[in-house]
This record gives sequence, structure tokens and C-alpha cells, in this order.
Amino acid sequence: MTKTNYSYKNLDNHTAKAFGKDLGISTKVSINIAKKIRGMKVAKAVAYLERVTQLTQAVPYTRFNDGVGHRKGKMASGRFPVKAADAINKVLKSAIANAANLNMSDDLVIESIVANKGGSRFHFGRQRRRAMKQTHIEIVLREVEEKAKPKTKVTEKKVEKQKAETKVKSKPKANTENADSLNADSLNADSLNADSLNADSLNADSSGVQK
Repeated sequence: MTKTNYSYKNLDNHTAKAFGKDLGISTKVSINIAKKIRGMKVAKAVAYLERVTQLTQAVPYTRFNDGVGHRKGKMASGRFPVKAADAINKVLKSAIANAANLNMSDDLVIESIVANKGGSRFHFGRQRRRAMKQTHIEIVLREVEEKAKPKTKVTEKKVEKQKAETKVKSKPKANTENADSLNADSLNADSLNADSLNADSLNADSSGVQK
């Protein structure tokens, strides 16, 4: 059995993969579907592809859209590629089953999905010499890492707020202390002036008595 070479090289213990070889679907259509579901959560992607097969939601054609009509929703050109969506959904479900076999969690995201042109075979009978549409689909899933909540940032903000509040509270105290010291200095100066006046009066009295 030949080994399948994946274009995605960052495979590790947190990834699961599946490969569909020589699927009878259009490569151009598969590229548009792959661009739409790349990066999606697995459950969301499966539901989306099922809606496409049921003709309830269209696939936006951002490439190879010459002559493609507009559809409802946040898109311009779009279609309902039922055959391609069904084939890609089967490959996706195979990758999900491989992830379950590897004891991975159910919280998976489509890390990579690539559509490549397959081998060229020709139809038989009256349609001979007309090439078949064949496409290789490779899908790689990855477990979603649990992100820790940024508690440190919240605590830092609280500490900064507390520091600002203490600074604001400490400023009036410093002003009152300065005012108290100024009042004390003025009282001391007044007392010194009073003492000097008393001394002058005593000197004057003593001089009068001597005369």
C-alpha cells in the first residue's frame, strides 16, 4: 500500500487526518468549499455541508466564478454543489472517526483542508476522450487548546487602581500637614514677637526707674 504524502507537515499527537483519493468531483468547486470551511469547528462544518446538500445554504464562489449568479446572504456569486459537498462531508466524518480512535476530544477544528487535482481518466462509450473530474481531498483536524483566563491582567489593573486611589488620598493629608506646620511656625513667630515686646517694655521700665 502506497504512503500518502500530506501537504500539511505539522502533524503531532493532537492532530487527526483523512484522505480522499480520486473523488469524482470538480477540483474548482472543492477549492471554494475548502476555503469556506477551513478553520471551522467540526460540528459547525458538518452542519454547513449538510445544509448545502439540502439546498438551503449556498457556497460562496470567491474563485472560478465566471458566469456564476448571485445568491442570498453575505456573498456575491454562489452555488449549491451537492455532489462535492457530500463527498467532502464523508472525508470529514472519516477524520472525526480517526480522532475518536486516537482518544482525542470532541472539540476539534479543521486545521487544514486541501483540494488537489487527481489523475486524468477518460469516459467510455459515446463520451470517450472526455476527461473525468477527479480530486484529492486531504483534511487535518486539531484539538482546540483550552485558553486560561487572563487573571493576572485583572489583578494588575486592580493594583494600579488601588495605587492611584492611595495617591489621591495621600495628597490632601500632605497639604493639611503642611498647613499645620505653617500654623505652628506662625504661632511660634507670634510668641517670639510677644516675648521681644515684653523684653522691650521691661527694659524701658528699668531705665525709667534708674532716672
